[in-house]
Amino acid sequence: MSVDTEDQVEVLENLPEVMEKLSEDLKELYSYRDLFFENHPLDMAYKKNKCVDEKKEILVEKFEAIDVETQIPFTLRAEFLYMKGRCYNVSPTYDPRATQCLSKAVKLNPHLVAAWNELGECYLKNLNVKEAKASFEGALKHERNRLSLRCLSIILRHEIGDMKRSESTPIILRSVDLAKEAVAQDIKDGISWTVLGNAYLCQFFMVAQDPSTLKLCMSAYKQAWMDPVAKGQPDLFYNKGVALKYEECYEEALQMFEHACRLDPAWAPPRAELAALTAFLAAASALVRTRGKLKAKRLANMVQSIDKKMMLGEYGSGTFHTFGSRRDVLLEYVRIDQLQEGPNEGKVVLGRVVGSIHNENAVPFTFAIIDESMQCICVTVYNWADGRGALIGDAVAVPEPLLSSCSMKTDDAQFEFKSIRVNNPLFLLVNGKRVSRHQFASTRVTSTYEIH
Repeated sequence: MSVDTEDQVEVLENLPEVMEKLSEDLKELYSYRDLFFENHPLDMAYKKNKCVDEKKEILVEKFEAIDVETQIPFTLRAEFLYMKGRCYNVSPTYDPRATQCLSKAVKLNPHLVAAWNELGECYLKNLNVKEAKASFEGALKHERNRLSLRCLSIILRHEIGDMKRSESTPIILRSVDLAKEAVAQDIKDGISWTVLGNAYLCQFFMVAQDPSTLKLCMSAYKQAWMDPVAKGQPDLFYNKGVALKYEECYEEALQMFEHACRLDPAWAPPRAELAALTAFLAAASALVRTRGKLKAKRLANMVQSIDKKMMLGEYGSGTFHTFGSRRDVLLEYVRIDQLQEGPNEGKVVLGRVVGSIHNENAVPFTFAIIDESMQCICVTVYNWADGRGALIGDAVAVPEPLLSSCSMKTDDAQFEFKSIRVNNPLFLLVNGKRVSRHQFASTRVTSTYEIH
């Protein structure tokens, strides 16, 4: 018999061995879940949750066979309830039994950091972000640990919503700092690297579109890839797909979305992105191939009516221009068929708009132009305010065009088109006039689905 501060309890025989065995079984359960695809083929993804739940229920029976009030001494109750709650919480969906156990655990032992973190993850699954944040902050009061840090990084980005840039920027930068601190706690933890990559991606889209930030994002994802636990998470593939899509590495982006779908067939976002990107590529290919479905006579009239002197405006006047760090740049007019793959410094193209692509996401605004070479090409413009853009018949001048080619096949279709990428619409001339500043709007992309 062991005397509790409140009542008599009949302690389990061999209690240390029982607790140790439960702890080992719990580790095995999480290892089975986290490394599922290291030991099972991808086509078993739709069975993963069922397989995990079956193993979970076996362990749940062991925990529930023990009466915490009468068989576990007071000094070990918090630890036991933490393990029991963690067992309930192994499922991807919210289990209220986990919250009950973990809430009791932190009340019994407020210094039990692991229980605070597990409770926070429970609240996240139930989309109770406020309580989740309080739980992770509660853990950090006792110990700086990577799980609390990276989860708070996620929550901070979730809280941004529709804040103004001046309000959201310091929050995003704080999110990045928390994720970096989490990585520093254990540089081999791929989940922390994934969260850091997502934080950089958010910073790129919502603070400043600095290419070095996107490079840091991709580097973090590369580090995450080295951890088999992170590599089994659909979030990593989904978010990398978002970044690759923005870089217009379409084939790789499709592969990322497809793999995310295979890892979690029930998760909707990657399937939606896959469908949207496939539709975009099909539309871009058709727009270029059919030249907007405009008749030959109209196309000829559109091209012949281009007044280069007027429509090139300031880009055709022999004046010097500044592009990034390069100053005193003179532009030379060239036809679309004279462009080289990659950057075309010191060049400017001018064409008539023959059509555009409807995109629910509005990122990027995409239209096609044709010039005297009668070659049609897509123009993808980022950061153009919603509701703005070029109309059919408009003459658009693009300085220093960045040219890329898309040529790829899938099981169902073939995509082929050339495109010019424009990151800043303010450099464009539409009908001889520069796009006004009020038409600039930073791309805001919901890139991460870490809370789902």
